[in-house]
Amino acid sequence: MKIEGLTAIVTGGASGIGAGVSQVLSNAGAKIAILDRNMELAEATASKVGGAAFACDVADETSVQAAFAQAREALGAPRILVNCAGIDTARKIASRKTGAHAIGPMQRVVDVNLVGTLYCCAQASTAMLDLEPLDEEGERGVLINIASIAAFNAPNGQSVYAASKAGVVGAALPMARDLSRYGIRVMTIAPGLFDTPLAGTMDEALTSQLLRRALFPKRKGKPEEIGAMVQHICENQMLNASTIRIDAGFF
Repeated sequence: MKIEGLTAIVTGGASGIGAGVSQVLSNAGAKIAILDRNMELAEATASKVGGAAFACDVADETSVQAAFAQAREALGAPRILVNCAGIDTARKIASRKTGAHAIGPMQRVVDVNLVGTLYCCAQASTAMLDLEPLDEEGERGVLINIASIAAFNAPNGQSVYAASKAGVVGAALPMARDLSRYGIRVMTIAPGLFDTPLAGTMDEALTSQLLRRALFPKRKGKPEEIGAMVQHICENQMLNASTIRIDAGFF
């Protein structure tokens, strides 16, 4: 897939990994639609990358439908979707001090990280179905979901977050099977510790622990490094139905 001139929707694109992805895809010539709850930040990022911002809560069906319709009207139907929207709740499933993990925060994390990702994939792929193929192979588009290494190896206090991201990883293969007949690929990226607002809320001791568990380099990743992988996935048609870890050898 040649990215230049194609429309790319980036959920959670106002900051962090989403902003890095938006910048890299914009540099490659894509038309960028940033979907985010924080419109002030989304508009600032959109201005920086030369894109457009649309208000969206990925856990709300009506909000997603409206944002996708607005983005399509403004920039054309998407050929690329990158789901970066995500939240966390760092709390043990149960402890003597805090008791049982409340269901409300659990549900919100799953709704945003898993259900929101799946629903945005459904909206984007539906828009792609009626598009003309981009090449003689019949490719129509690509869906790229940002999961986490927590799906494979999470620290304590991350049960709910890990479960939500493991669901994203698990969806890649069956979703790719659903959409293969239409020339739509599905890929997942599982980042390690990256320099993002979400990572900035982590306890300093936990951050140090995670960095020690990386082989090399022992630093936080840069959002643009995820963006570079997103670009490669878009351009490499043989990447499909799998998960790529970008974690400096985290174990």
